[in-house]
Parts: sequence; structure tokens; C-alpha cells
Amino acid sequence: MKAKRKVVVVMPAYNAAKTLRMTYADLPHDIVDHVIVVDDGSRDDTVRVAKELGLELFVHNRNYGYGANQKTCYREAFKTGADIVVMVHPDYQYDPTLLPQVIAPIERGEADVVLGSRLLGGQPMKGGMPWWKYVSNRFLTWCENTVFHLSLAEYHTGYRAYTREILEAVNLETNSDNFIFDQEIMAQFVEVNAKVAEVPVPTRYFPQASSASFIQSSIYGLSILYLLARFAMHRSGIRRSRQFESLSRRYASMVHA
Repeated sequence: MKAKRKVVVVMPAYNAAKTLRMTYADLPHDIVDHVIVVDDGSRDDTVRVAKELGLELFVHNRNYGYGANQKTCYREAFKTGADIVVMVHPDYQYDPTLLPQVIAPIERGEADVVLGSRLLGGQPMKGGMPWWKYVSNRFLTWCENTVFHLSLAEYHTGYRAYTREILEAVNLETNSDNFIFDQEIMAQFVEVNAKVAEVPVPTRYFPQASSASFIQSSIYGLSILYLLARFAMHRSGIRRSRQFESLSRRYASMVHA
């Protein structure tokens, strides 16, 4: 019989006091082995709520950024012996009950990375996604598919599952401390030929759910285009970047040098 792989949920939290309890309650606790919350300098009661729930909690002494939060999440997940790491945003925008479906492709050996897609066979605007976010999402996804030579429905999701092996194969620490981290790590996965799968997840937009402003989204979009240009130059050999190199490959070359 195949041994059960340890599933660790990480929640990068920032001002999530109103939704953290709901998110945690809806997790399938018969499948999840451990839950880690990393608070990135919240100004509300996120830390208090996490302590009341008895969750493993790590608190940044200030707001370092979404990417920095994820770096802490994955470092701490590794320490617990995680085999599968699932990132669930604690803002309740993504349905925690769908976690079994999200990790299923990994458990079947079909994927190293699984994205919970709001645009895969769904109607995200009916769930409250602003039209301008939908349009920009479609445009940026087209650009990313073109550069990465993939055919994903979307890349901009906060519901993701990874194998430990794929996270350890890429250079997480070279990535941004800000929101572009999610796309930088995807570029790294593409470079190491990770198997990527998608599963549909519904969209939930409501006042308590976190949402970037139009200006923030515009800056994020331009950052993605710059990332894609850098990755294309790396792939073509015009300008190689250490950020996109496989850690396992780089370490192997150092050992055999």
C-alpha cells in the first residue's frame, strides 16, 4: 500500500481576522495534516484569531510583502516534513473544501504543480470579479501562455498545490517579496519542466475578501510583462538569469566541478 503523503496547508495572512476562522473551518481536516499561518504585519486581529484556533503561527515584525510571506510559509512547511504544500489564501475567496480536488493530480502522479483556476469552465464575473480584472487576467494569461508554451486557463490564483520536490528544485529566495512572486515561481517551474495541472474553483468576491486596487493591478500587470521579457531572454540565451536556474542542476554542477 502506498504511504500517505503529508499534506500541509500554508496561509499567507495579512489583515485576515474577519475570514481566517471561516477558511480554517472549511478545510477538510481529515486530509490536512498540518496548518501554518504566517502573519505579515497585520494591523487587525489576525494573530489573535490564529492563536484562538490553535494554529501554528509565525509573525513578521512588519509588512514585508506577499512574496516574503510565501517564502516563510514554504520554509516552515519544509520543517514539518511536508510532502504536499497547499497555499490557501485566508480571505475566503477560494473554497477550502475543494482541497481534495486540488491535490488529486499530485496524488495520482500527474502533476508537480496544481493551480485552482477561477477561469477554467467557470464564469468569474458572475462571482463578482470586476470586468477590468477579467480582461487583464485574460490578456496576461495569453502573454504567459505564449512565452511559457503552455495552455493554462489562468496563472493569477491564490489556490495552489506543490510537491515538496518541485519547491526545492527552484530558487525561491531570488524571487520578489511582492505579488509578482506567484508569476516568478511559475517561470521557474517552466524552466525545470514541472508538470502543471489545473482544477476549476469558484470565484467569491465580497467586502471582507482582499482585492487589489486598479493602480495596484496595473503595476502588477506591467511587472508580469517585464518578467516575461526577462524569462524570454534567459531562455534564448541573450541574458541568462540565476533566478531561473534549477537549484538541483546548479548544485550538481558545483559538486562535479
